[in-house]
Amino acid sequence: MMPSSAVLASACVSAQAPDAAWQLAQALGQGPFSRVVLFVSPQADLARLCADLGRHFPPGIVIGCTTAGEISRQGYTEGEIVAVGFPAAHFSTDCLLVPDLAGIDPQDLIGQLIRARTGLQQGQPGWEHEFAFMMVDGLSTAEDDLAAAVASGLGPVPLFGGSAADGLRFGQTHVIWQGQARGNAAIVMLVRSACRVRVFNLDHLVPTDRRMVVTQADPARRIVRQINAEPAAQEYARLLGKDPAQLTTFTFAAHPLVVRVGGRHHVRAIQRMEPNGDLVFFSAIDEGLVLTLAEPQDMVAHLDRELARLSDQGPPAAILACDCILRRLEALEKQMTGAISAVLRAHSVVGFSTYGEQWNAMHVNHTMTGVAIYPPDPECQTRHD
Repeated sequence: MMPSSAVLASACVSAQAPDAAWQLAQALGQGPFSRVVLFVSPQADLARLCADLGRHFPPGIVIGCTTAGEISRQGYTEGEIVAVGFPAAHFSTDCLLVPDLAGIDPQDLIGQLIRARTGLQQGQPGWEHEFAFMMVDGLSTAEDDLAAAVASGLGPVPLFGGSAADGLRFGQTHVIWQGQARGNAAIVMLVRSACRVRVFNLDHLVPTDRRMVVTQADPARRIVRQINAEPAAQEYARLLGKDPAQLTTFTFAAHPLVVRVGGRHHVRAIQRMEPNGDLVFFSAIDEGLVLTLAEPQDMVAHLDRELARLSDQGPPAAILACDCILRRLEALEKQMTGAISAVLRAHSVVGFSTYGEQWNAMHVNHTMTGVAIYPPDPECQTRHD
């Protein structure tokens, strides 16, 4: 079990505990909660967990997703279920299900988001702080289109989110909605709060001068077949000074590719190499795209520095974060897991490791994105009370 902060409640139990839902409900406390979010290890019996939720939580308040690792109050962890409770005293929430990512109707979704945001404003007119949090099937390849549509419906409300995961198996990913595990779906949670919030996105990568052009691709499947008119894996390996047979998941984590969009570099991370030498990416890719090799800074020092910047007007009470699986793999390969966990612990971070991250209108990789939540504004709290 993990302690709760004064603003967010949190708990952590073994994913294999037969009474995991009961343990989480007991550890979180009575609330009342506007919403409870679960980050569930793929080691859990998801069907059993979902069936038990209705016996231990009020109807409809629990949402969640599967992970590639969890972040508890102790830092990186695996084989756990992390629960985060949003107390009704500080947060008002509304959630939308996108039930079929293959058939998104952007205009309908935008209309739903506008109505939900208006409802929250009318319900808590004295609360001035807003953000949106999204969880999406990480094997759907629909995150780019979804993030763009959702951002259009949110207007000035900042958005962050993460792609549900399945450890390193890449088999099945799920979101949890009304006691059911759903694939090919997404959940958008809109939040209005008495607490000041700050949505952020960070990565520790520095672009090099080594560039390449995607010359043959299958954009719908996020597959690159040729780079610089050469077989993709062969050319990527050549630019690294490696043999293609040496390419592994750890190689991709340590040597990501970035693309320049809107004056800023965004990662286009490689998920895996196919037996035929094609490269499968975590996010949108297309022919003609110019990619640049990037090299990592010291992840521990960078993370500590960037999270510390969130305290420039006082420290946050809690941080909810979506952290790319590639960052966790890099930390593991470089034996930094303990040091990263210490930084996460020191900054009160909870969340999960993802197959990709959403930040406003973009789907990105190899980043941490999240929201820093600060103690409630006294004036807002007085009006609510």
